[in-house]
Amino acid sequence: MKVGIVGAGMVGSAAGFALALTGGAREVVLLDRDAARARAEAEDISHAVPFGRTLRVRAGDWPELSGAGVVILACGVSQRPGESRLALLSRNAAVFSEVIGHVRRIAPDAILLVATNPVDVMTDIATRLSGLPPGRVIGSGTILDSARFRSLLGGHLGIAPQSVHAYVLGEHGDSEVLSWTAARAGSVPIRDFAAQVGAPITDTVRAAIDDGVRRAAYRIIAGKGATWHGIGAGLARIVRAIAGDEGAVLSVSIVTPEIVGVGPVALSLPRIVGAAGVTADLMPDLDAAETEALRASATLLADTAAQLA
Repeated sequence: MKVGIVGAGMVGSAAGFALALTGGAREVVLLDRDAARARAEAEDISHAVPFGRTLRVRAGDWPELSGAGVVILACGVSQRPGESRLALLSRNAAVFSEVIGHVRRIAPDAILLVATNPVDVMTDIATRLSGLPPGRVIGSGTILDSARFRSLLGGHLGIAPQSVHAYVLGEHGDSEVLSWTAARAGSVPIRDFAAQVGAPITDTVRAAIDDGVRRAAYRIIAGKGATWHGIGAGLARIVRAIAGDEGAVLSVSIVTPEIVGVGPVALSLPRIVGAAGVTADLMPDLDAAETEALRASATLLADTAAQLA
């Protein structure tokens, strides 16, 4: 499958690099307003191909997106000093309007994979602008937050994070909801598993893991300016699920008609992802506090998106 990446900055190039190492594409085309940057990133990534999967990596312009099965949108503008979040969103909406117009004309069958932050609101905008069904406009959502949750739980329990099944719901941001009630290690509820292996999840442990997930981006940004490796790998994982028609369960964001009484709103739930995009939503078990937190997250996102309508 051909994958287009619009925006050859750190996130877009990290996604291309992850695809080169892990597979999921036969060809990757990078586009950027800075054509020299796109060419440099494509050349650099192509030099990793002998160590990873066989694919072609190149820079291009809009016509080279023809035939793409997925187009990753990692483009946007940076916030200006003193600029409000809503003003920034409005400027990024204008960028998306131009970009999506080109993509829909050149690659009308492509699934749009949104990486630009704030990803849930930008997914809502991309859905409106593209006219595509919601299941074909997928935001990376909380796929990275869920990976952080699993990593920290696995570390506490002394098991591989791949054996942990846990999801972060709602916004990719401060209002996100860690679904402790539904979390499992293997097939065992997380608290029961923790007790069996002698690593109980106390209130202190839970608070530390919550902070480790919720504040991770802030710590990384403070240390190196931005995050890109984790989300690049997450975007590559979504592409592989689409390219292989896996029916994989991933926590991604799409416009959802209604969730806990709020909607329509773009937010993350566990969803089934395959060649057609998102084909089904899954609602994990939640306790009363988690349900209320998810409602608050959904309301925040719906209110923000409504201001841009």
